[in-house]
Amino acid sequence: MTENTPDEIAVGIDIGGTGIKGAIVNVTTGELLTDRKKLPTPEGGKPDDIAATVAELVDTLGEIPAHASVGICFPAVVRHGVTMSAANVSKKWIGFEAEKLFEKTLSRDITFVNDADAAGFGEVRYGAAKGKGGLILMTTLGTGIGSAIIYDGVLVPNAELGHLEIDGVDYETKAAYSAKEREDLSWKKWAERLQKYYTTLEKLFSPDLFLVGGGVSKSYEEFLPLLSLDTPIIPAELRNNAGILGAACLSTMRTTFLE
Repeated sequence: MTENTPDEIAVGIDIGGTGIKGAIVNVTTGELLTDRKKLPTPEGGKPDDIAATVAELVDTLGEIPAHASVGICFPAVVRHGVTMSAANVSKKWIGFEAEKLFEKTLSRDITFVNDADAAGFGEVRYGAAKGKGGLILMTTLGTGIGSAIIYDGVLVPNAELGHLEIDGVDYETKAAYSAKEREDLSWKKWAERLQKYYTTLEKLFSPDLFLVGGGVSKSYEEFLPLLSLDTPIIPAELRNNAGILGAACLSTMRTTFLE
C-alpha cells in the first residue's frame, strides 16, 4: 500500500443482489489501495447473513487503520440508517436498523447509503462528472432505473426517479435495460423510450448534466447518440468501482449529503 495520510484512507463496501464488493480507498485521489474483493451475496439476502459476509470481506482487505471510516452502500432507500425498501434482497430489510447492524458487526462507526447515491457521488468526485458543477442527475439502467441527484457537490439522497409515472406506468418497467432484454427491443426502439424518460426529467429538473451508468453504459455508443436532448448526456466511467468509491468518500464527508 502506498504512503497515505490518515484522513485519506477509508473503506468502501458495495452490497448488491448477487455480489458484495469492497476495497480500501484513498479518498483524495480515488485510488484503490487494495485489490477490489468480491464475495457472493448470501442466498435469500437476509440481514444477518449479509452482515456476516461483509465482515468476511472486510477481513480479506488486510489491516485497516483504526481511524479509517467505512462507507457501505445498499440497494434500498436509506433514511437515518434505516432501510425503507429492498431490491433483490430479503424483505426483512424493510424498516430495518441496518446501520446499527453493521456497526455492531464491524465494531466501528459506518456511513450507510443508497447504492445509486454512492455511485453518482463517486462519479462526481472521481469519474465522468469530476469538476462539473450545477445540477447533475445520475441514472443507472439495469434491472430497474436507479438515480442520484447531486447539486454543486452536495448529494440529495434517495431520489427514486426510475419510478416516475409516464403514460400511466412506472416507467422503469418500460425504459430499464431489463425491459430492452425482456422485450427484445432494438437499440433504436429502446432509445425511443429513453428519449421520453430523459425528456420528462429535463422538464421536471432542468439539469446541467445527465450521467448514465449501469452495465449497459459500456455500450453507450449504441443508444446515447440516438437521443435528442437539451441537456448533455454522458456515460459513467467508474463501472464496478463507483459504489465503492462513493461510499468510502461519503463516509469521510457527512456534510456533503442531506439527511
